[in-house]
Amino acid sequence: MDYKAQSDRYSSMPYNRCGNSGIKLPLISLGLWHNFGDIDSFTNGRDMILKAFDLGITHFDLANNYGPPTGTAEKNFGNILKTQLRQYRDEMIISTKAGYTMWEGPYGDWGSRKYLVSSLDQSLKRMQLEYVDIFYSHRADPETPLEETMQALHDIVKMGKALYVGLSNYNPEQTRKAVEILEQLGTRCLIHQPKYSMFERTPEKGLFDVLKEKGIGCIPFSPLAQGILTDRYLQGIPEDSRAARAFFLKPEQLANEKMEKVYQLKQLAIKRNQSIAQLALSWVLRKKTVTSVLIGASKVEQIIDCVNTTKNYKISEEEEIMIENILA
Repeated sequence: MDYKAQSDRYSSMPYNRCGNSGIKLPLISLGLWHNFGDIDSFTNGRDMILKAFDLGITHFDLANNYGPPTGTAEKNFGNILKTQLRQYRDEMIISTKAGYTMWEGPYGDWGSRKYLVSSLDQSLKRMQLEYVDIFYSHRADPETPLEETMQALHDIVKMGKALYVGLSNYNPEQTRKAVEILEQLGTRCLIHQPKYSMFERTPEKGLFDVLKEKGIGCIPFSPLAQGILTDRYLQGIPEDSRAARAFFLKPEQLANEKMEKVYQLKQLAIKRNQSIAQLALSWVLRKKTVTSVLIGASKVEQIIDCVNTTKNYKISEEEEIMIENILA
């Protein structure tokens, strides 16, 4: 399959500066957490990635453990990059992470220097890259000194294996300390990736304040609550859905009370001429600290729907109050 990117791909996607850095990210970025591993259709994954790029999505987010099986999302992305997107590499921001279990024994998990450097080397081989644009510590390690983890991130940049570093799933206190250690070493933390949606608002309890103070960008993941904040589950659980497979999203998470809120949100979305997903993404993007929002997808149509959020993503104060009343 020969691929040539759409010539107008940058005409409608807004790009926001990431914190106080020189990097701009698209308003919508694509995460490869699910649906890009070896258990999934390679052709469908390729079509989603190419369509995303055609729509102005320049940021593709991975991690060492994405699949399943672990590592296969990176491998498949690497093959697509080599065969279809190699000439566009300098137009892309590619990120990966390390922090969750990847191999047996004491060196295949968490935040030691040994694990982070070894894992990134493996990720680069799978993706057939010399470097990634952003490398994240995927979660804080309660047993490894934070100084060791941040020194590893600093050295990874100095080695040329990553251009920038970020944090994911760090709480406000851990984030502040990590950022200050990096500053002392001479490496800035570019970005933080927390879980944030209408149904998961923990980052509002201090994290956004730290990021604003430190000039760090933010790219929330699971902004659609793994599909709950869409039309997908309003009529029950589809057989091909995550809930049906009990894969991260459990059927019991679709309680009647929560789905009633989704139904009410749909009525507001209709008034805004939006889908529920578009409203949910707009709500996340209302935060000035948020640089980009990280979507997942299982089909091309979902990516198109999410990108169409860019046509009307400003939320008024009145609408924000209405949403708060629904979520209360």
